[in-house]
Amino acid sequence: MKFELHRPHAVCLPLDTLSWSTQHYLEQSHQEFHASIWVQLLELPSPFSFDEALLLCQHSDEQWLAWIPDYGEIVLHTSQFCQIRS
Repeated sequence: MKFELHRPHAVCLPLDTLSWSTQHYLEQSHQEFHASIWVQLLELPSPFSFDEALLLCQHSDEQWLAWIPDYGEIVLHTSQFCQIRS
């Protein structure tokens, strides 16, 4: 029996599990984010991490420092998350 020892660095969620559409993605590109908001992750940093993150501060024009529960701090590109719609 052979075990697969390779672990992916990021886990992409299947599109059917996400509650967004192409129109939402286009709106996303024009959104302005700010610190202290929770966002939905489109790519998980590990299979065991939460699927939401808290934005801490802007790292660059298209990157944010964020905190993921039970994972820690991470720098995310704006294409890796979207705002949570209520």
